[in-house]
This record gives sequence, structure tokens and C-alpha cells, in this order.
Amino acid sequence: MAPTLGPSGWWWRWLRGLSARDGSKIFLLFLLLGFEQGPRKVGAGQTFEYLKREHSLSKPYQGVGTGSSSLWNLMGNAMVMTQYIRLTPDMQSKQGALWNRMPCFLRDWELQVHFKIHGQGKKNLHGDGLAIWYTKDRMQPGPVFGNMDKFVGLGVFVDTYPNEEKQQEAQKRRYSPGVQRVFPYISAMVNNGSLSYDHERDGRPTELGGCTAIVRNLHYDTFLVIRYVKRHLTIMMDIDGKHEWRDCIEVPGVRLPRGYYFGTSSITGDLSDNHDIISLKLFELTVERTPEEEKLHRDVFLPSVDNMKLPEMTAPLPPLSGLALFLIVFFSLVFSVFAIVIGIILYNKWQEQSRKRFY
Repeated sequence: MAPTLGPSGWWWRWLRGLSARDGSKIFLLFLLLGFEQGPRKVGAGQTFEYLKREHSLSKPYQGVGTGSSSLWNLMGNAMVMTQYIRLTPDMQSKQGALWNRMPCFLRDWELQVHFKIHGQGKKNLHGDGLAIWYTKDRMQPGPVFGNMDKFVGLGVFVDTYPNEEKQQEAQKRRYSPGVQRVFPYISAMVNNGSLSYDHERDGRPTELGGCTAIVRNLHYDTFLVIRYVKRHLTIMMDIDGKHEWRDCIEVPGVRLPRGYYFGTSSITGDLSDNHDIISLKLFELTVERTPEEEKLHRDVFLPSVDNMKLPEMTAPLPPLSGLALFLIVFFSLVFSVFAIVIGIILYNKWQEQSRKRFY
């Protein structure tokens, strides 16, 4: 429950007794730390959430910059505005990202994303969307919504352009996927660094699930929430202006390591849009666990999903030295000669036995 700010508490009497100099110090302290949000009960009476300011961002966007002292770093064409952080403008071939500098060691958490996607493009003439990340590496530009391919961690994609459908139309073939998808489309992917995001198929081969989300050019606020509790990944959205969460993706058995980074990125190509982040709020969730759950929910070191086989990462073999290569060739030849000699001896014995049978 948030603290009461009316002029009736003990803190108000204490504040009135401060001098102007003391008041300025307290003001700076509040400016840096803010009024800490108290625990708020959510769920079925077992979960409390606490706002983690070191992993959160909201207006007036203090702590955003390029230096090592900033909690949030910008990359590419991203820029801070008064009412939002624009990842990419409505221009072609732009790329931008926003990354938290602090690794997250929370066990259970919930990330609420307030975003806006808008632009001049008409139907199916806009793109490409944005992504929210919880990954091992940060500030790595690449082709997957402005981030690197073969990432390690979790990616949630708000995809606004149907690449697969348009490619089928360009080839004058009927678009008939197994499950019809309507764009814009939200999907999720867990990667251990071995998988590539298939941009031409809008990530279909590796997605954990998804849903349609009409989020462009709306006149009300749009939100996305990513909740990770007890190895259970849930993604919900509030995009109808009703202030109600609507289910999108729910996947049990998701194993995410601790110590990864939160971020968001976007990219435009031949088509474009404004991709804006208004706020990112991370909550620590306190959840009761049984002793059996404590054993099952031990820390992991590589992302995975139960009942979903991800290719294992294999380190490349070191190149052979000249001596090793010579020894391999030499012993191979010796073995071949030895095998040929043994074969000749056995063949001669077989011929002798064959002659004896005729006499």
C-alpha cells in the first residue's frame, strides 16, 4: 500500500520543522529514490509485488544516457523525448534500443510495458515492430527487431508486418499456414543461443505461442505485461482501453537464469513506424513455495523450456596441429596396410581349404 501523503502524519510534522537547507537535501533524496511503493497483493492471496526502481523507467526519464553511471543506456537512433522514449522514428532503415545496465537477480518478477506504435503508413504498409528482452547480452545490434540473432534468453515480439504472408503473395501462391495469424501479432521465444529467428516466417518455427494484438494508431494507452513465476511464463495485454488484462501467451516449464538484462529494441526497413516506450516497470513477486518446489526450482545456467528440445550449444573443435595431422595420417596408413595383409592371409587360407575339399 502506498504511503499516505496528506498533512496529518508524523512525517508531515517532522518535515515542517526542517530548515530550508535540510529541505533541499530531503528533496534531492526523494528525487533520487522516489517514494518507495509498498507491497501490493496480487493473485490468489499468495503473491505480493514490489516495484524495483533500478529496473524501472518512467517520466521524466532520469538515469537514461550513454555513460556508465546511467541505469539505462540508449543505442542507435533511440532518443529521449519529454513524454516518451522513441526507439525508432517513422523513417526507413532506423534501429534503436534501450537497455537496463543492472542485471536482474530476481527469482519471480513481472514487467509492465507501456508502449505506443503509430505512423503514417496505411494497412500493411508499416513496420516492423518492437521487442522486449530478458537476455544474457545487452547492447548488441542485429537483425531481430534491432537486437542480435541467436540471443540467449527470452524475447517477446510485437510484430506489425506479416512477412510470410507477403512473400507468398509476391510469389503468387495462396497463403495457407497451418494456423492463420492476423497482424499485428505478439509472440515469444526462448533461446539458448543455438536458434535463429526466422524473420521471413515471422518467427513461426520457434515461437512458444502468440496472439493477435491490434496496437497501431490507437487513441488510448496500450500495455503489455510479462510475468515469470514458478517457471511459468504468462504474457497479457491491455490494448482495448478498458484497463483490463487479456491473456495472450501462457507457457509452463520455462527455465530462465538469473542475472540477465532487460531491454527493448525496434527496427524499420523499407516500411516504418514510430515505436515509443512510455514506461517500463519491474515488480519483484514474492511467492510461497513448498519444499518440493524449492528443489525443482533451483537456479539454471541456460534457458530452456520443458518438453521442447532446443539444440545444444557445442563448442567448435580446435584446429589440428601439423604433428597431430601427420600422426593421424601415418597411423591410418599403417592400419590400412595391416588390414590388407590380414585380408590376403585369410584369403590364401580360404583357397587352401577349398582345394583340399576337391582332393
